Amino acid sequence: MKVDRVSDTINKIYLDNGDEIVLVGTAHVSQNSVDEVKQVIEEENPDRVCLELDKGRYESKTKESSYSNMDLGKVFKEGKAFLVLANTALASFQKKMGTQTGSAPGEEIIGASEIAKEKGIPYSFCDREIQVTLKRAWGKSNLWNKAKLISTLLSSAFDKEEFKQEELEELKKSDTLQEMMNELAKELPGAKEALIDERDRYLATNILEAPGHKKVAVIGAGHANGIIKTMEKLEKGELSKDLSDISQAPKPSKAGKIAGWVVPIAIIAIVIAVGFTQGFDQGFRYFVVWAFTNALTTMLFAILCNAHPLNWLVAAISAPIAVLNPAVGVGIFTGIAESKLRKPKVKDFENIADDISTFKGWFKNRVLHAFTVFFATSLGSILGTFVLFPIMLKVFG
Repeated sequence: MKVDRVSDTINKIYLDNGDEIVLVGTAHVSQNSVDEVKQVIEEENPDRVCLELDKGRYESKTKESSYSNMDLGKVFKEGKAFLVLANTALASFQKKMGTQTGSAPGEEIIGASEIAKEKGIPYSFCDREIQVTLKRAWGKSNLWNKAKLISTLLSSAFDKEEFKQEELEELKKSDTLQEMMNELAKELPGAKEALIDERDRYLATNILEAPGHKKVAVIGAGHANGIIKTMEKLEKGELSKDLSDISQAPKPSKAGKIAGWVVPIAIIAIVIAVGFTQGFDQGFRYFVVWAFTNALTTMLFAILCNAHPLNWLVAAISAPIAVLNPAVGVGIFTGIAESKLRKPKVKDFENIADDISTFKGWFKNRVLHAFTVFFATSLGSILGTFVLFPIMLKVFG
């Protein structure tokens, strides 16, 4: 395998079997990238165009109904709240940059598929499903890193910094992006592995395996070095082309399932222990203090985040039940209730990518407000159990 670096953004890869791959690195929201991709495809006239895109994201970019079709109840029940918010935060950040540069997010990828259609060139979606990537990033992060991952995504949506065209074009230089990746690796090693390393392998393998003797691959500039290195290992047989180990979301570990029962078992154990040593009445009193504390704290957080008044009762009643049953969470009850009591309107779905970038938007937009209630009440229940319950025991125990 031989690599010829044509420019900062283009690498030509000559494989041992005589096939050729033209790797085009883009900034995703740069008009120059859009023009460059079009020029490369027209000049190279490849057998196939490979895209750093999965079918799901392609459809979401070409079909405006993706958010309006969202079933919030299903999102909360299936534990996809983080995935939806992550997707929305990323979309908001890219949209903001696209507005500043005059190029829509991923326009060069969509443009590449359109040019391929016009010229009758087949194209392939070579990236991994975004839901799988985000679930693997989430699963590989510990509790502290999960908090940092959420804060990083949300801070990117709230960031008001103006980007200059030259700054965005500078991102296409591998050394700048590599430095950013190294920082990500230090801060969030688990997330970095899923978001970057695994996708480099996934993209490299699918590009190599795609039909055609001459292919143009349109990718984000940050993946170029990783894809080239991975292709070298694949060509030498040092790396398997089997992607089954990174193609599925990680299954919950047995330890994780067991850990979910620690809190309810501990609460029941305390009540029983107190009942045997101090009497049934005292054990029951401990249970009532815990249930009241948890319910009150959860309801308080529902009030603070301006949940519907009827949802205050949902929060209070469901909080103790949810803690004793790790299969569900109080946020599921309150999130679904909020979405039913204040049913989102069409404009809420249409404006979600813009509203997520403002504090006011999280309360004004009914979709985002349901997520606000979901997370706020979940936090309230946790604080009630682990922080206020021990204090209440000293006061009333």
